[in-house]
Amino acid sequence: MFELALLILVCAAATYLWRGLGVLLSGKVRADGEIFTWVGCVAYAMIAALIARMIFLPVGSLAATSLAERLAAIIAALLAYYIGRKNLLMGILAGFTTMYASGWLQSEGFF
Repeated sequence: MFELALLILVCAAATYLWRGLGVLLSGKVRADGEIFTWVGCVAYAMIAALIARMIFLPVGSLAATSLAERLAAIIAALLAYYIGRKNLLMGILAGFTTMYASGWLQSEGFF
């Protein structure tokens, strides 16, 4: 029990140390500086790579779907996102609905 309490205290201390340093340094760092621009670019590149991997090299239950199903879901999600004035929830729901409908139609023998 003592080890668990000590572990929780050490983890909390480490978390609050980094948060405190962030608060202290936040006034000295420009949000539009080169470092933040680079970090933003790397973050977008990682998200794009993960999405591409999910589409072209799926694992788990997503691997049971065809490339055409995955591409249809992506197209539906993007269309809903942009038609819905960049509403992320609409895009997610459209992609999910397309994947679900595709699986249901296959299970019913429609294609």
